[in-house]
Amino acid sequence: MTKVDTPPSSTVNYYSMAQVADILGVSKETLRRWDRSGQLVPQRHSGNNYRVYHRSQLMGFEQVQRLCSSKWDQELEVDPQRPFQVLELFAGCGGLALGLEQAGFRALMLNELQPDACATLRRNRSQWNVVEGDISGVDFSHLRGDVDLLSGGFPCQAFSYAGKKLGFEDTRGTLFFEYARAVQETRPKVLLAENVRGLLNHDQGRTLDAITAVIDELGYALIGSRVLKAMFYQVPQKRERLFLVAVRKDLVDGAHFEWPSPYHRIMTMRDALKAGDLYADDVPLSSGQSYPPAKRAVLAMVPPGEYWKALPEDVQREYMKKSFFLGGGKTGMARRLSWDEPSLTLTCAPAQKQTERCHPDETRPLTVREYARIQTFPDGWQFSGSVTSQYRQIGNAVPVNLGYAVGRSLVRLFNALEAHDQQPTVANSEPLDHSRQLVLNI
Repeated sequence: MTKVDTPPSSTVNYYSMAQVADILGVSKETLRRWDRSGQLVPQRHSGNNYRVYHRSQLMGFEQVQRLCSSKWDQELEVDPQRPFQVLELFAGCGGLALGLEQAGFRALMLNELQPDACATLRRNRSQWNVVEGDISGVDFSHLRGDVDLLSGGFPCQAFSYAGKKLGFEDTRGTLFFEYARAVQETRPKVLLAENVRGLLNHDQGRTLDAITAVIDELGYALIGSRVLKAMFYQVPQKRERLFLVAVRKDLVDGAHFEWPSPYHRIMTMRDALKAGDLYADDVPLSSGQSYPPAKRAVLAMVPPGEYWKALPEDVQREYMKKSFFLGGGKTGMARRLSWDEPSLTLTCAPAQKQTERCHPDETRPLTVREYARIQTFPDGWQFSGSVTSQYRQIGNAVPVNLGYAVGRSLVRLFNALEAHDQQPTVANSEPLDHSRQLVLNI
């Protein structure tokens, strides 16, 4: 396929339409509508014919204000006062664990069900205590008193609510119940839970209500709840994850938590696969899937950054079948990525019809190593299992750099807790009651 010209990367002062759409979380069509109405009109960049936005035009948007006032560099300088220890559940292939390690946390134990993911963890970190198997069969009580942070991205399962009070027992039979059981057995200082954005509205919000109620019932105060967009944290991908941060109630008076500042710019596919600010070298060769001839012929017609709607109408109808007549954009179908935009959220299979992620230039799915780079794994992080399994592991992971950014925020929280613990105790103050425990009927 012939390469097309693309606008130059934005400087400190100028942003392309694609970059502004990503930063503001709107579509390019919305920007075009704002242009036609005079609400936000791009300028012609001097020296070429590309329409761009000057930073001064965008300062009314909170997202741009955060980029321009970022404390990213200062936050990089914060070191943990001691090696804070983390127990990670549902660890997968190690995206969150590696990010937390880079922030200064020491892994006490990692639990994961899938054998290939466990093999990946052991392959890259022989010193990690990887416990393979169903979490329901793991006893965590021997770690009581040693765990500073309990982290994990538990799979979101439907809860039953009829006649329930959204308490701990109501979650029985779900993997969140096992997460909560580990909390009770270890009594960590801080909890970190991450999940897909969809958890916010799952079952009309009742699932998140149940989780919040159980966190409170366990004796923890929720001090942070936010959907973080990975592309703001040096990740070349539009992935969104929900993070919850809670502190044990006897420590909450000393808690000070701030979410990480965004990086100064948005990373793109060029940053992911080419030598530059993110990686020192071009992406190494690796295994990958391929398209059948018919699909390859269709995707060869799609320009960078476009999807099935860029195809001739007769090809659209043939390729989309009944989906052609349904509502919605289905922008992941027949999708070719662009060098100058972040990747769409990676899925577990880059070649399936609903989740195609075609290389910007070559008409093929992304390779395993390209997948890993978009998730900001280092090139030295090797994955075990079949190619299909490796895609699945990477697609399910928390981006390493996002985990690193959240980890730095948690380090600052723990440093604040340590400083508060070292303050002199006020005379004649009433001791806190730490004795409250739930009774489990397991």
